[in-house]
Amino acid sequence: GKLEIENVAVILNQVVAEIPKNLNWIIRVDGHTDSTSMVPGAEFKDNWELSQARALSVVRFMIADLGFPEDRLAATGFGEFQPVSYGSTAEEMAQNRRIEIKLTEK
Repeated sequence: GKLEIENVAVILNQVVAEIPKNLNWIIRVDGHTDSTSMVPGAEFKDNWELSQARALSVVRFMIADLGFPEDRLAATGFGEFQPVSYGSTAEEMAQNRRIEIKLTEK
């Protein structure tokens, strides 16, 4: 996944260079999960926490390894509540375990 994030970062850096200075922008990293419930004693209490952690790990990577400014990044978690697939096969469930990176205004 890091290689894919690095590839997106190259594109984002090109776009960011062209944003007008008076536009207050952020890169929002959205974490998502499938609908599988956490088992008792798991690292994360629920899918909200897992999706937040997923997004936060990407934000921290973008700051520490790719040099993005902290004040231009936001980590958000959607849990299982924004699926792209409603199926129950392993492949369909895997589609919902994802991050999305969006360039938007504050």
